[in-house]
Amino acid sequence: MSDTLDRLVFEARDITKVFTKGGKTIEVLQGLDLSLVSGEVVGILGASGAGKSTLLHIAGGLDRPSSGSVHYGGEDIFNLSEPDLAAFRNRRVGFVFQMHYLLSEFTCLENVMMPGIIAGGDKDQVRERARELLEQVGLSQREEHRPGELSGGEQQRAAVARALVNRPSMILADEPTGNLDARTALSVQDLFMDLNQTYGTTFLLVTHNREMASRFHRRFQLRDGVLHQER
Repeated sequence: MSDTLDRLVFEARDITKVFTKGGKTIEVLQGLDLSLVSGEVVGILGASGAGKSTLLHIAGGLDRPSSGSVHYGGEDIFNLSEPDLAAFRNRRVGFVFQMHYLLSEFTCLENVMMPGIIAGGDKDQVRERARELLEQVGLSQREEHRPGELSGGEQQRAAVARALVNRPSMILADEPTGNLDARTALSVQDLFMDLNQTYGTTFLLVTHNREMASRFHRRFQLRDGVLHQER
């Protein structure tokens, strides 16, 4: 038990999220619990509108729960001030979304470097780290290309490298292959699993892709605001 606690990276406790729309109250998440240990790849599946993205945004500190707490290394991130929470998100969590959100005016290398520069890292060290990651994701020959000169799969690989540049505790990915064709999606899936095996990176991914989810260590269905682990 103590070994598991030592390896605990993330813990969400009794998370609820309530929205009010048109005078009606909608409880999207209902007393939800989830924990991940170092090196796990965990998938969240569920119907559209089930609250998967809401859960991921709360897990990464992008949105606040109506009640409950989110802990990284035992620290409740929602006890942080807004500036400290923003710094936490940049340094400790890597985000990969369905859209790559690369900045069009910057090169591939500059985009990957961006979180490290924002965090105040030494520019030369950040550049070296970004180049290592671009090599790892198969984009070492595309450093000086701008996002518009990259294919959809290359753009998403660059987004993955960017998410890793600050050596985060965990990567949160929201439908990361949703906009890709089947072959390119498979290459991005392979990349996630390779990074997990190479670096021991912890992943929490939202996906509709059951084939992708079948490769994960654990899978949960989000249904009626509660997570149900698949066997």
